Amino acid sequence: MSVLKTSGRFPGARWCPSPNFGARPDGAPISLLVVHNISLPPGQFGGPHIENFFCNRLDTGVHPYFETIAELQVSAHALVQRDGTVLQFVSCLDRAWHAGRSSFQGRDECNDYSIGIELEGTDDQPYTDAQYRALSRLATLVMAAWPDVTGDRVAGHSDIAPGRKTDPGPAFNWGYFKSLLPD
Repeated sequence: MSVLKTSGRFPGARWCPSPNFGARPDGAPISLLVVHNISLPPGQFGGPHIENFFCNRLDTGVHPYFETIAELQVSAHALVQRDGTVLQFVSCLDRAWHAGRSSFQGRDECNDYSIGIELEGTDDQPYTDAQYRALSRLATLVMAAWPDVTGDRVAGHSDIAPGRKTDPGPAFNWGYFKSLLPD
């Protein structure tokens, strides 16, 4: 049995526990991986802001945009920074709050049965090769731990919340990412 499936932790990820999570519903096996993007402030990279946001410690005095999101309680299982560093906020065994109102292949509430991975980025700026490599490593671990997550069950936030979300956006190279996954 894989370490990820028993511990819920990605090997090598820095653990940054978020209070924004809950138990998965009984009988909700993990069967989807959702790729997101985030940058805080929007379009800017680096700094502690994403970690602070997911951990409910965002300093609203740092940037005016932060006042508009400070009350949100959201999380993801992991974040891949621009240099490929991985931070983990929620155990994969638990339900992170990343998808919101969502549906995949006719099944609602994707948070119940998915793993959410954020990439530090924007819809229209290219992601780094280090991010693609780290994301493919995480996806490979998820697929090994939960075989219901297959290449066709890896989706963007835009795929599960169309019209509401656009990430990871046109800058995300799905073909390249999928070429890095196991057959």
